[in-house]
Amino acid sequence: MRGLPIIALGALLAGRGLAGEFDCIIEPSKSVEVRAASEGLIEKIWVDRGDMVRIGQVLVTLDSGVERAAADAARYRSTMQGKIRTGESRVEFSSAKYDRREKLASQSFISLHDRDEALTEKRLAESELIEARDDRRLAEIEFRRLSEQLRLRTIKSPLDGVVVDRLLHAGELADNRDLRKPILRLADIGTLYVEVLMPLEAFGRLALGQSVEVLPEAPVGGRYTATVKVIDRVHDAASGTFGVRLEMANPGLKLPAGIKCRASFPAIGGRPATPPAVRPERKSPPAPPGKPM
Repeated sequence: MRGLPIIALGALLAGRGLAGEFDCIIEPSKSVEVRAASEGLIEKIWVDRGDMVRIGQVLVTLDSGVERAAADAARYRSTMQGKIRTGESRVEFSSAKYDRREKLASQSFISLHDRDEALTEKRLAESELIEARDDRRLAEIEFRRLSEQLRLRTIKSPLDGVVVDRLLHAGELADNRDLRKPILRLADIGTLYVEVLMPLEAFGRLALGQSVEVLPEAPVGGRYTATVKVIDRVHDAASGTFGVRLEMANPGLKLPAGIKCRASFPAIGGRPATPPAVRPERKSPPAPPGKPM
């Protein structure tokens, strides 16, 4: 296979099986760029490059004095009782007044106009009470909205992993519109991906879930077990290769990512990853004999 962009693929075919070691690279299973959800001044960054982080751990806090004050004001408004108690008192008074006027009107001691005025006063008091309760409900909703905005001023880790890089510092502006410069870069190395390039002769002889031995390069060294998770079905015709992804556990985050390795494949067995079926070519009917020249 001439022109391969990788180191020699090693001993390939042995009888019906495939055995040998192939070049690979160990990568994080997930990489995340941490950014602020809203623009703000960075108050403190709690981690630095190389630190291990846990999911939910506070990474960055933005200055939030204004947002905290607005949330406190909304919380106070959501607990105010004055308007509601005033409305309840007015409803109670107007209801009693209307009941008295209704009895007097039924005995013709007062005019129906006076009774209707008492009824209108009662209905207005009930409407004012409903309005006061609606205002309190809106204040509760506003408090929740401002609390969510305040929560976004604290950035937490979305994964278990390691801080790969720190690009901003306390006192700098975190601009959520600037996609070129995140605050931090994180990598999930609790589970590692091992990317392997395989020759086309191996396609159809690999099995999903198959165990593969991974040998990281020195000075890390050691032998680790990974499983086949992805077998590419789009091949590179120029190099005559296709990609295979292995998944490997990394308990204690002891194994680093971004290092070269060798993947040792035993003789293939089990359920193969069969290539898609190819339609047989149609044979055109023979042409009728032509006239002799």
